[in-house]
Amino acid sequence: MELRKIILIQPGREGRIFGKAPASPYTMMRLASLVPDDIEVEIWDENWENLDGKFKDLGKHDLVGITAKTLAIEAAQRYTRLAHEAGVEVVAVGGSHVTLMPEDVKPWADIIVTGEAYYTWPRIIEDFQNDTLKDHYDDTEWADLKGVAPLSDRVIKMVDERRRYWTPLLEITRGCPRNCTFCTAIRVSGQKMRFRPVDEVVEEIERRKIDRFFLTDDNFGLAFAIDPEYTEKLFLALEKTPLRGWTTQAEMMVHKYPELLKLAKRAHMDKLFIGFESVNPDNRRELGGKSKGLTKQYQEAITNVQQQGLSVVGLFVFGFDADTPQVMWDTWDFAQKSGLDSMSATVLTPYPGTPFRDDLIKENRLIPDIGWRYYDTAHLTYYPKSMTVEEFEREYDRVCKAIYHPYRMVQRGFRSLMRHPWRRVPAKAFGSFSTDYGYRRTFAWRSRSIPALR
Repeated sequence: MELRKIILIQPGREGRIFGKAPASPYTMMRLASLVPDDIEVEIWDENWENLDGKFKDLGKHDLVGITAKTLAIEAAQRYTRLAHEAGVEVVAVGGSHVTLMPEDVKPWADIIVTGEAYYTWPRIIEDFQNDTLKDHYDDTEWADLKGVAPLSDRVIKMVDERRRYWTPLLEITRGCPRNCTFCTAIRVSGQKMRFRPVDEVVEEIERRKIDRFFLTDDNFGLAFAIDPEYTEKLFLALEKTPLRGWTTQAEMMVHKYPELLKLAKRAHMDKLFIGFESVNPDNRRELGGKSKGLTKQYQEAITNVQQQGLSVVGLFVFGFDADTPQVMWDTWDFAQKSGLDSMSATVLTPYPGTPFRDDLIKENRLIPDIGWRYYDTAHLTYYPKSMTVEEFEREYDRVCKAIYHPYRMVQRGFRSLMRHPWRRVPAKAFGSFSTDYGYRRTFAWRSRSIPALR
């Protein structure tokens, strides 16, 4: 079949913040770069613009691709319907939710794409043109990342990140060998950690002309232990770039590598998002070896990282079976005493494909009739074991109001900002306050959209 145009859609709910969308549509940028130059391609990002009126010009010679995580899969279904109503015959749907739960998407998508689409997407384009499309394309071999989907100049120009987006995204590693019972990482990206060639990373940064980014890697900090030579080479290469700053996710074991942390600072890293997860030692089984709920160890890690000039964002999750309302307040107490530069307090969420969700199903503890849009780590979607739904919601709302009180946010922001030399303060101001602001917005979704849970 003749292929006129390819439309890649990224559902979103944040919209613009002070004129810009929160983060660039990085996955779609890479997929769009795989489209042959003689085929027109567009990226539609719901966070940047309203998409409802854009479908009217599409037809049967257009191919639509949609990526969606779990909280956005209902929006993906809606956009599939709008595309069909416009005359589009083929809508391919991929992303983490499809990979985790393909049977949920198969009834309404023309094609489902599970695993990494960087190898299957070119095949879909070719099969569309040859009228040989299949209804399911899978790539869960977790191939080497060398040369995978480099961004094209056409796509970089089209997306216009500097004008449209606050935070460019970047990928350096993929996969996580940990197996936390509530995490989707190994089920979406594989349990083996893979690395992009350093020269490809630097080349992409330079061509995109970005001076800051957030790393999308599941657990970049594990690279410190798994391949310290690669990590050192990467940091030395990034040191030579004109970056103003970047941030990434890690686990607390990074504090045991002071020399790499020093290099990270020289490589313009600003902060580490460290998954402490819980201050309750009774939850260590669920944490997959990443944390043990021991606050003394957490404090040592925070202090050691901060001594190297890096900020620490503490990531905590509420709702494990051993958690009570007191655990929430113990977490807040620890956060204040430990000197964290920012913190995330989220609701444990039973994502498809995780052992945690399987256990809840066996125990009949999933709250019925909760839409996927509430799987956003800000809403409770199951019955806790050690407290009622009402107790959980009441105390969670109270503790989050304390955490994200403007005074506390400003206090933490200035603490982070003062870690930089005075000459660097103007360049670091945005990053010092933006993390808490983003988490405050996530929490705010509760007051806008609390479902009937009783």
